Amino acid sequence: MDVSTELLRTLTAVVDYGTFDRAAEALHITPSAVSQRMKALEQQAGRVLVLRSKPIETTGAGRVLLRLARQVALLESEVLDELSTEGGGGRPSIPLVVNADSLATWVLPALATLTDVSFDITLDDQDHTLDRLRDGTAMGAITSDPVPVQGCTVSRLGQMTYRPAASPEFVERWLSTGFDGAALGRAPLLVFDRKDVLQDRYLAGRGVAEHPPRHYVPASTEFVRAAVLGLGWGMLPDLQAASLIAEGRLVALDDAGTIDVPLYWQQWSLESSTLARVAATLARAAAETLN
Repeated sequence: MDVSTELLRTLTAVVDYGTFDRAAEALHITPSAVSQRMKALEQQAGRVLVLRSKPIETTGAGRVLLRLARQVALLESEVLDELSTEGGGGRPSIPLVVNADSLATWVLPALATLTDVSFDITLDDQDHTLDRLRDGTAMGAITSDPVPVQGCTVSRLGQMTYRPAASPEFVERWLSTGFDGAALGRAPLLVFDRKDVLQDRYLAGRGVAEHPPRHYVPASTEFVRAAVLGLGWGMLPDLQAASLIAEGRLVALDDAGTIDVPLYWQQWSLESSTLARVAATLARAAAETLN
């Protein structure tokens, strides 16, 4: 294959924007031109690259080329920057996938120091972020999996500690007789989303077989706020809950029942100065923040 960067940019736009029409707007061409470019790329590849659904979905072959497209775009921006006599010739964009608790605590301040890089951040549970690396959505991911995805490198960042906590009012209403199996079987709990298993891991460790009522609160800051407001108890990261516990706005329910979630940085094996800077910045921030 002799694939032009124009065709690769078109594939990236189609995937990122979800439709041919929106990709056309982003590329400042007509939807017909987008369709023609995609047809040409698929003819070169000899297979279907995207499913014409809403939003667009990539096939296995499409994910392979999408990964190439993102690599080419990153390296191209770095070369343009080096060739520019005044600097700023190309502003690289790094797509990352990050778990919500990391994003809400230590990741954003770290990324903010990289003022010459643009970030396309996708949120996902730390146990599921690797799918984003495999399908080409992300170049780097914060994950709980130490096994590198094919074509990626991995390094340990540290771990986040979670502990069960609730508001004093919630404790008085639901747990006045103690934080035991009977209470855990009936007290409402907080769950981030359907991928969040921390609360169920804790219940299983306590031998609780019941399925207590639960509130789904799919945002990190609001999850902690829901606990403060007394909606339920939940496994809260120390990075967010420690100060609230010290202030008396939350109560630690079981100091011996913490769960440590290890975090790893996985990134594409690509000789990119930008990606290396992102990795080094996150590693420093993790060393200063995580256990």
